[in-house]
Amino acid sequence: MEAIPLEIRHLRYFTAVAEHLHFGHAARELNISQPPLSQQIRELEEELGTQLLWRNKRRVELTDAGRVFLQETKLILEQTSHAIRAVQRTSCGEIGRLTVGFVMSATCSVLPAILRSFRKHYPGVELDLKESTTGGGIAALKEKKMHLCFLRLPVRDEALESETLLTERLLLAMPRNHRLADKANVSLPSLAEEGFIIFPRSDGSGFHDQILSACHQAGFSPKVVQEASQMQTILSLVAAGIGVSLVPESVRALRRDGIRYKSLRDGGPETGIALTWLKGPTSPIVDRFIEQAKLRQ
Repeated sequence: MEAIPLEIRHLRYFTAVAEHLHFGHAARELNISQPPLSQQIRELEEELGTQLLWRNKRRVELTDAGRVFLQETKLILEQTSHAIRAVQRTSCGEIGRLTVGFVMSATCSVLPAILRSFRKHYPGVELDLKESTTGGGIAALKEKKMHLCFLRLPVRDEALESETLLTERLLLAMPRNHRLADKANVSLPSLAEEGFIIFPRSDGSGFHDQILSACHQAGFSPKVVQEASQMQTILSLVAAGIGVSLVPESVRALRRDGIRYKSLRDGGPETGIALTWLKGPTSPIVDRFIEQAKLRQ
């Protein structure tokens, strides 16, 4: 059967007449004059090869074919309206799917408040959250497997843009029964003989190098006894007495048994959390998330 070249306006015109059963009333609703409306309905009937409306000078009635066509036409117009609204909301960043990565330590600081705010303002956006390391997050962003990622500073990659959301000091995490556990604060040089647990360079070169640099400036090279990619694992190893570690201040919120946190004398180095994305044009949905993240700083 040959396809009928109908247009949405034909369906709108027919639906208005079929619901009013009056050409004059339908014309006023459509904001057109009555003669062109009558002509459009005649053309529609010719295209379909059947009469949809029975009319005389006194009244207009639907034929059997017209009643069936009205039911189908309403479905088409509703679906068209839904599609238009969906496209408009997508173009405004109100609906869609967003893949967001995060390092575990972000859950102790900025991540929960930003997610709550974004879900409140954009409930139509589906968030796909993926825990990652800084190195893994950078790779996923560059491979376009993530739209955004909360990463541990410093982030050094010219392919990425970032917004710093949190700046914090590094603390010393030590076993509860450590020889320095009773000190109010600890100097880095006093840790020269300690075994250190640190992040692998492959999982976050900036943070890894920052810790090594801080130790070198204090006059020693840290004796690395263990590397671990996850903050929870590092803290577990510290609690087990394997060594000490320099960790972000926000991880205090984890309240792990068997660990003491000590401030570093003279303040110690700074780190932080940044929301990071690939340089270049961004989608409206990504822009909306970045806006919410900036507001929650």
